[in-house]
Amino acid sequence: MKMKQRVRAILITTVGTTLLMKRVRPGRAAYWVVIGGGVEDSDATREEALLREIREEIAGTAEILRPLHQLVNRAGETEHFYVARVTQWSFDDRSGPEFQKEDRGEYILDEIPLTRAAIRQLNLLPEEISTVLCETLDRGELLSSP
Repeated sequence: MKMKQRVRAILITTVGTTLLMKRVRPGRAAYWVVIGGGVEDSDATREEALLREIREEIAGTAEILRPLHQLVNRAGETEHFYVARVTQWSFDDRSGPEFQKEDRGEYILDEIPLTRAAIRQLNLLPEEISTVLCETLDRGELLSSP
C-alpha cells in the first residue's frame, strides 16, 4: 500500500503576514495548521496538488516559491512544506470536502504576523514545522533560497 503524501504551504500575503487554519474541535484545545492537504491520484505533481488544496480550502490563488521542509507525521505520511505567496483568497468561497462534514469541528482562517513571537504564541502543529518556521524567520531566509 502506497503511503499518502501531504502538501502544505506557508502562505505569505502581500502585507507580510501568513494565513493559517485554526482548528476548534470538541474536547481538544484549539490548534493551528498550515494550509494544505493530501495529494490525490489525479494530481500530476505535488505542486499542482498544493495549488488545488489552496483553491479548495481558502478559494485562493498562490505562487509556489520554493520547498521549505519535509517530515513524516505520526500517521507515517510524508508532508512536504512549501513557501508560497498568496495574492487573493476568499474563505467564504472555500469548497473543500472537509467543510461539508459536521463532525470535523470548526475551521477558522487566521491571518498571523510572520514573526517568531506570533508563531510561538500559537499551538501550531505539527510542532516540528513551528520550530522550522521560527528558525527560518530568525535566519531571514523565508523568502530567499536556503
